[in-house]
Amino acid sequence: MSHTPVSTPTESPTGAAKCPVDHHGFEPFDLQDPFPAYKELRAEEPVMFDERIGYWVVTRYDDVKAVFAGWETFSSENAQAPIRPTGPPAKAVLDEGGFTAYSGLSARVPPEHTRIRKVATKAFTPRRYRVLEPMIRDNVNLAIDAMTTKMDAGTPADLVADLAWDLPTITILTLLGVPTEKIAQVKEWAMSRAAMTWGDLTDEQQVPHAHNLVKYWAFCQSLVTAAHESAGDDLVGDLVRLQAEGAEISDHEIASFCYSLLFAGHETTTTLISNTLRLLLEHPQQWAKLAGSPDAIPAAIDEVLRFSPSIVAWRRKALSDTVVGGVAIPAGSQLLLVMGSANRDADVFTDPELFDISRPDARNHLSFGFGIHYCIGNLLAKLQTRVALEEITRRLPGLRLVPGQDIEFGHNLSFRTPAAVLVDLEN
Repeated sequence: MSHTPVSTPTESPTGAAKCPVDHHGFEPFDLQDPFPAYKELRAEEPVMFDERIGYWVVTRYDDVKAVFAGWETFSSENAQAPIRPTGPPAKAVLDEGGFTAYSGLSARVPPEHTRIRKVATKAFTPRRYRVLEPMIRDNVNLAIDAMTTKMDAGTPADLVADLAWDLPTITILTLLGVPTEKIAQVKEWAMSRAAMTWGDLTDEQQVPHAHNLVKYWAFCQSLVTAAHESAGDDLVGDLVRLQAEGAEISDHEIASFCYSLLFAGHETTTTLISNTLRLLLEHPQQWAKLAGSPDAIPAAIDEVLRFSPSIVAWRRKALSDTVVGGVAIPAGSQLLLVMGSANRDADVFTDPELFDISRPDARNHLSFGFGIHYCIGNLLAKLQTRVALEEITRRLPGLRLVPGQDIEFGHNLSFRTPAAVLVDLEN
């Protein structure tokens, strides 16, 4: 794929002539089953301008990967920008509340991104994961105990509410040194952040979420203040200590990193755990294979990430006139990179619509991004999902999906999260 600037780009997408009439079944905020539309887009219009959201929708693997890699041309500065502009009422709430939170890493650009990621990497280490693993396993088993009690009494368990909802939140709170009593509050704030950034809200609907973001940001700032007074053995303490030793990172940047982790550190893992169990239970033979071969679990997780990622789309902004997939993209254009489509590109993956945990190249998925912004927390997400699978397949090999349920997915641009996944035990 070429990123060579073009001297005469095609007509601006603001022109009526460029706006396509046929969106090929693609509905930006409907994630119930977007994959047929993705397939049609790859075949018919792999780089399509969607005037409804003002984005070029990019769906082929090579194009998505190249845009991620081409950070000098395709900036991440819009990755955390609201899809729908913040209305005056919500903006007033944010301004009056002193809301100045910014991305931890995903929306920052070099050299700022390079500087902060270098410091964060020193704190976000495999040692911290190893320390957390016994706690994660204990929490998984406590959840399994409660689920078993419920199912033995004849009531289905919900893999989202009874396992995946709290587990990664406890993990990220522990990592940051936050009391686990804050779970419900942090989840509420995270839902507001998702709604404000990736949702399709009216001005009035934004207001309560804006109030939550003000509280969320104040809490993140308080974590940094507390760490300066008494730095604990946690990630915030590590960042404050590194700062004191001369690392180039400000209190505002540390608070912004916490702001990102308190969202991305658990929301996407909740979805990954839920989708992993859901997909495996939808394929009983593959579930049985894992129950007898735990060594196959890491590869299975990569196949879930390929087949049904937590985040199906991410964003970039073109800084200059360029070309994507043979289509001229004018400077200033916004791009929606659909990893959920790229991961099913038949030019890269054999039988891409087939869910197969023995697929040898599943780890080539783009669900954690690619290049300088590759997800810094990917190992922690995989660790928690692996532990959950190890314990559930060991203790509940007879788990099954409740027949006939209609699993609903949230309505937003990027996060494909099941609302509930009901399970019971085979008789």
